[in-house]
Amino acid sequence: MKHVVNVHAAIPYLCVRGAQEALKFYEDAFGAEIAGEPIPYEGKIGHAVLRLGECTFFLADEFPRHGVQSPATLGACTCTIVLSVDDVDGFMQRARNAGATVMQEPVEESYGRTAKLRDPFGQQWIINGSA
Repeated sequence: MKHVVNVHAAIPYLCVRGAQEALKFYEDAFGAEIAGEPIPYEGKIGHAVLRLGECTFFLADEFPRHGVQSPATLGACTCTIVLSVDDVDGFMQRARNAGATVMQEPVEESYGRTAKLRDPFGQQWIINGSA
């Protein structure tokens, strides 16, 4: 018999090279709010909490000697995060103005308006119109 686990949330934990700059980017580009003070570790940011609307995500600098590597070190992004927003076009323009690279301009799909971007830290995001 399968054991059922009651999961309450899945929280992305982004690893970046340059967490202090990333915090500023996510504030400017996405409208994220930093919750509390980032926790330092080995002279860098070891943990920060960001709130984006009703969502939460965590962020830390990379620590390669601990096996925590950013897309900049890996040469690739290993996860794409999907954000559901009210205004895809406005969100994309704000992100572009803050330094994001647009990978796909907003288009209408059968499931709604969608676009894709890469932030300056190598993380990839799909931006979907909220249902």
